[in-house]
Amino acid sequence: MTATGEENRYLTQSSDKVPYFYPKNKIPVGIAYKNDTNKQIPSLFNPLTIKNLKLNNIRIGVSPMCTYSTAHDGPDKGKSTPFHLVHYGSYAVQGTGLIIVEASAIDPNGRLAPEDLGIWSDEHALALKPVVEFAHAQGVKIGIQIGHGGRKSSRTATYNAMQRGIGKAEFGWSDVPGAIVGPSPINYDEESFVTPTELSVEQIQDLVQKFGDAAKRARDISGFDFVEIHGAHGYLLNSFLSKTSNKRTDQYGGSFENRIRFLLEIIDVVKDDHQPLFVRVSGSELAPQLEGSWTIEDTVKLSDYLIEHGVDVLDVSSGGNSSLAERRKTGQGFQVPLAKAVKDHVGDKLLVATVGKITEANFANDVIKNGEADIVLVGKAFLRNPALVWKWADDLDVRVKHTNQYEWPYYYPPFK
Repeated sequence: MTATGEENRYLTQSSDKVPYFYPKNKIPVGIAYKNDTNKQIPSLFNPLTIKNLKLNNIRIGVSPMCTYSTAHDGPDKGKSTPFHLVHYGSYAVQGTGLIIVEASAIDPNGRLAPEDLGIWSDEHALALKPVVEFAHAQGVKIGIQIGHGGRKSSRTATYNAMQRGIGKAEFGWSDVPGAIVGPSPINYDEESFVTPTELSVEQIQDLVQKFGDAAKRARDISGFDFVEIHGAHGYLLNSFLSKTSNKRTDQYGGSFENRIRFLLEIIDVVKDDHQPLFVRVSGSELAPQLEGSWTIEDTVKLSDYLIEHGVDVLDVSSGGNSSLAERRKTGQGFQVPLAKAVKDHVGDKLLVATVGKITEANFANDVIKNGEADIVLVGKAFLRNPALVWKWADDLDVRVKHTNQYEWPYYYPPFK
């Protein structure tokens, strides 16, 4: 029998975003209710449109964080597992504005560690689809960071040991001739990492295409809402940007324009007419003592090129390209000044995301309110508390939509 009329008010409908029964949320999880309960919506919970993508009245996102939780060899090497559904689902069900899935390799040899996530085949992209579907069932936007580890590939997972390159005996490939690559034969750390093989122009062009293919899989097979290119933390693209790691004399080295060429070529093949494109960079190499190190001034200069090439969001982090870099400061929002420097320069022409030890609601709200950044990305604080959005909403005295299964014990009866 089909329920009609008054009975329909109480009929639980299923979301059409997943291939199984899931109670449909009538409005996206995490959105701030617009009623007398919320007299004034804080800046952190204001809407934001990124190209054709509208965030659910919330500027808080989960920063990409590697979990090193895939098979390190065999047919399932690099493929998403039920862990990833639980891990990212825990953020989605709690109503974060957007999620960026961890760095996923565009090539097997580009994995940061043997347990790294990958998206170098259609099968890898299909394995990620349940994660995307579950996020969409909450009304949450989800993207994926794609990248290549370059000279820092084939290392230990961060939860196992200090960073060091590993070979075949530990399921790595640092002892395979030509497997570790970079712009120039300069290693990250003489004691712990091998010297990379300098990429040929033909190999560079092949990697450009692999980035494009990975992005297409992410959109067409996995169903992600956006893609982020990983150009930070000393991995392949970052190492091309800096003079400290790029000593090439061809079209991919030397001048500023040549050193950013690889990144721009990737942007051109990855970008899509309908979906937004994010790019993460290290705002500073944090190594002022090294001649030619990448600085915030370089990032500000780069931002003009990113605008020209159609980037929608610049995600500003720092460090990672030199083992001689200064230790990062660890105060609240210690990287916000880097994002602010870019935002002050680009104005409304480019959206800017900030990241780095942002743990307090009022601080995060002030970042948005003061125009220092457009999006606040959070890492470790979400690991500690997947319900961080709830906590920050309470701290800012704003009521937000919770998923049906969790909302009713706190707020009953629900708003009509």
